Amino acid sequence: MYKTLISPEALAENLPKPNWVIVDCRFSLADTAVGYQNYQQAHIPGAVYAHLDNDLSSVPVTDHGRHPLPTPQRLAQLFSRLGIDEMSQVVAYDNAGGMIAARLWWMLRYMHHEAVAVLNGGWQAWQAAGLPTQSGIETNEPAHFSGRPQPKWVVTLGEVEDQPLLIDARGPSRYRGETEPIDARPGHIPGAVNLPFENNLDENGRFRPDDELKAQLTAVLGKISPEAATFYCGSGVSACVNLLAMAHVGLGNGRLYVGSWSEWSSDPERPVGMG
Repeated sequence: MYKTLISPEALAENLPKPNWVIVDCRFSLADTAVGYQNYQQAHIPGAVYAHLDNDLSSVPVTDHGRHPLPTPQRLAQLFSRLGIDEMSQVVAYDNAGGMIAARLWWMLRYMHHEAVAVLNGGWQAWQAAGLPTQSGIETNEPAHFSGRPQPKWVVTLGEVEDQPLLIDARGPSRYRGETEPIDARPGHIPGAVNLPFENNLDENGRFRPDDELKAQLTAVLGKISPEAATFYCGSGVSACVNLLAMAHVGLGNGRLYVGSWSEWSSDPERPVGMG
């Protein structure tokens, strides 16, 4: 069972297995249609597609951020449509350092499905390895997904200020408030520390060696247990890369503030940290 990361070579070896579900999560915030277009042009054989806005987000319930978390019922419907049941080994990939794929990884684990991994290096690593691709649109036979949520993994707006540690996964300039290309106000949640999700990756977009990841994460956590740490980003997406890295090196499971900065900054009454 693969629970965190999988190499392109290992995925290629297992592609023929009937209980493996491959999900292409490529997406661009700048052009929300381009990921699906790229999928249709070429994808890993057998892969189905999941759209960040239409599939991995839903109407606001637990949060009012830019990519709200779907309800457990909506998630069960999505995973069933993708062909995922309790026996499925799921592999998600994207072309953005695992940012979107990790969101799907986290949502499946949130619903108690542990057999899910992210392709290390993503679509670029698959291509660089010279592995086969397929064009067109593929679907799986619908399955029956019966997972249940883990509500303690989710932090809502009213709980944010009570968290012992907040870890912001956005880039340093956005965290410091020097620039804000997307959300209502620049800055960060007061008291949050910064661990950009890109810091988990090497120059080829693959996750760094385990000892480096663990040292980086333990330095940020300090005396706070991983289970008590809350991760956020712009909209609850790239923060999942930090959560993936933490699980991969055996530190356990943190919590996710899904509304993230997009929700926090939209309220002018909420305080803002700068610098």
